[in-house]
Amino acid sequence: MAEKQIRIVGLTGSLRRDSYNKASLRAAKKLLPENTVLELIDLSDIPFFNEDVEKEGLPEPVVKLKEELNKADALLISTPEYNYSIPPVLKNALDWVSRGEDLPLYGKPLAIMSASMSALGGARVQYHLRQVCVCLNLLPLNRPEVFITAAHTKFDENGNLTDETTKKLIKKLLSALVEEVK
Repeated sequence: MAEKQIRIVGLTGSLRRDSYNKASLRAAKKLLPENTVLELIDLSDIPFFNEDVEKEGLPEPVVKLKEELNKADALLISTPEYNYSIPPVLKNALDWVSRGEDLPLYGKPLAIMSASMSALGGARVQYHLRQVCVCLNLLPLNRPEVFITAAHTKFDENGNLTDETTKKLIKKLLSALVEEVK
């Protein structure tokens, strides 16, 4: 009997076209374990959360996001750190999908990465994101931790990950996430 394909959804807190975190997610697509797919979701069309809008019905981009998350076995987030915390685009998407009867993140495994030009590699955003996970009952992996420090030295001009150590860390993270799903 064929093994079920594992579906991971990838999100980032960056809207920037040449974001190191988007590049990290693209690199992850190339480092996946066998029988695993990674679908990257763009959050740029998600409107700011507003209970008045919610009462009128979920906006179509939110409905689509929930549908994609419902189909996922796990979640991979690679996010920058904004002012020592979670970027608004990512927090806003998490707020939208935390509402109502349909809770697509509830009990799902999560792997977290962050890429930054700083020496901390986005560590603070990961810790804040873990706090939000408690409320969402999203289950973040504890290890391995992936902090891509000095990201500007680890990607080429086309956004390709060139650092072998970082590739190995991402591969370990993805393997751990797949094992958690199994």
